[in-house]
Amino acid sequence: MKRYLSLVILLSFVYAGLIKGQPGRILFVDTIGIEKTDLQRIHHLPLYYSGNPVLKADKKWELNINGDPYAAPFSGGVWYDETGRKFKMWYSAGGGKLLGLVTCYAESSDGKNWIKPELTIVPGTNIVDTLEHDCVSVLLDKFEKDSAKRYKMFVVEFNNRSTVSMKLKYSSDGIHWSAPQALSGELYDRCAAYYDPFRGKYILSLKTINGIYRRSRNYLEHEDPEMLVSLAHRVYDNQSDKFIRYWFHADDDDPRHPQFPELRPQIYNHEAMPYEGYMLGYFTVWQGPENNICDSLNIQKRNEVLIGWSKDGFHWNRENKTTFLPVSEDFHAWNAGNVQSTAGNPLIVGDSLYFYVSGRYNSKPKHDSNFATGLATLRRDGFVSMRSEKKEGYVIVKTLVPKDGKYLFVNADVKGTLAVEVLEENGQPLEGFTKKDCIQIKNTDKTKLMISWKKHSELESLKERMIRLKFYLNKADLYSFWISAWRTGESCGYTSGGGPGLSDKGIDVPVN
Repeated sequence: MKRYLSLVILLSFVYAGLIKGQPGRILFVDTIGIEKTDLQRIHHLPLYYSGNPVLKADKKWELNINGDPYAAPFSGGVWYDETGRKFKMWYSAGGGKLLGLVTCYAESSDGKNWIKPELTIVPGTNIVDTLEHDCVSVLLDKFEKDSAKRYKMFVVEFNNRSTVSMKLKYSSDGIHWSAPQALSGELYDRCAAYYDPFRGKYILSLKTINGIYRRSRNYLEHEDPEMLVSLAHRVYDNQSDKFIRYWFHADDDDPRHPQFPELRPQIYNHEAMPYEGYMLGYFTVWQGPENNICDSLNIQKRNEVLIGWSKDGFHWNRENKTTFLPVSEDFHAWNAGNVQSTAGNPLIVGDSLYFYVSGRYNSKPKHDSNFATGLATLRRDGFVSMRSEKKEGYVIVKTLVPKDGKYLFVNADVKGTLAVEVLEENGQPLEGFTKKDCIQIKNTDKTKLMISWKKHSELESLKERMIRLKFYLNKADLYSFWISAWRTGESCGYTSGGGPGLSDKGIDVPVN
């Protein structure tokens, strides 16, 4: 008998506490929406899947010219395509190349078990693009009107041993790709592309070298992806041009290599994806050592992924410096070194978020080979919770207007009790919506729980009214809340303008 996972790909709604009339899920990843609280804000981390790696090199064409194995997205892309009802992955493989890698395609029905179909691009293999690249970003643009451009590939190709440039390609199916439609100037390696749907811009996160901070990032945006690529080039000595702006470098309190603590952290890569009204940023932090030292010691460089949040797509909140996607301290693990993020993530799969990462296990003779793919999972909306551990506490959120919604839902782990009180704008409890009137939630752990009161199962009578919500928690974690027009709890609101990977509805995916 089949069971069904409700899979929603990147619902991206406007934050109800800030923009009236457009409710969506409200997270606690920052304190912008919090008016007052005596609770703790707790950051949570994903767990690596016990079956990792979910993809590794097991085909002869996944080896490079020296026989070194590569099979993981280097940004690449992992998306869910409801058209074909499949998880789809674009990853880098050796391809018999000397300098760089080629692009391969894999697919899955559950996101954990992957197959490598035989395709016709390079007969008998799953290779879909043969440009010899350093890295590649593949975007699935579900709002692209031209079906021939539904998939977009930003490939950083080797010009020669010491320089790279970016090319843009299009595809209708992610397998058959066009000739390059745009070409950048000379770039540094390890650049990434993504889409900011809140502003309708494609973004290039460009590597640059900046003084003592060394590996850092430049920013380039444009609504036309061809113009975006055409405008890209190196910018030296922390200088800007009309379009390219210096962005950021690593912070002094970013994690350091335990064996090389004297090395200043650097930003090896950065990319981002929309999540519930925010841009969720992935910051790959380099901790060393440099490649020649890695080769001499037969070890991998230590890159780990941290996260940050942005409302405007340019300025980042990086308050949490705990590694989100870490390396393993096991020398022989699939992720012993060089863990990096993947384009298209997270995928919302039922009650979980899926994050795909590349990792490398230690190998000889080349430090950067043995490239495999792992999966990490986190509770839906589970980045940060408001927590009461031993006694009752509260959190009051800033004014919102339940314009288009009726039902209040929470994502919470309640070991004790949880109750909600509706306050007037002046802070006074509304009659019939007090804590005493609320039907408490007890001993329940679910990502979707509806709140009701003795005489009110909905907020219909408060439509268009400015209110506050006061949550009372006793031995509980509150991860998010939202107001829905439906008893099913689907978020009510407006999509943020569209873009790669966005969807405004849930999809039931059959899993055997």
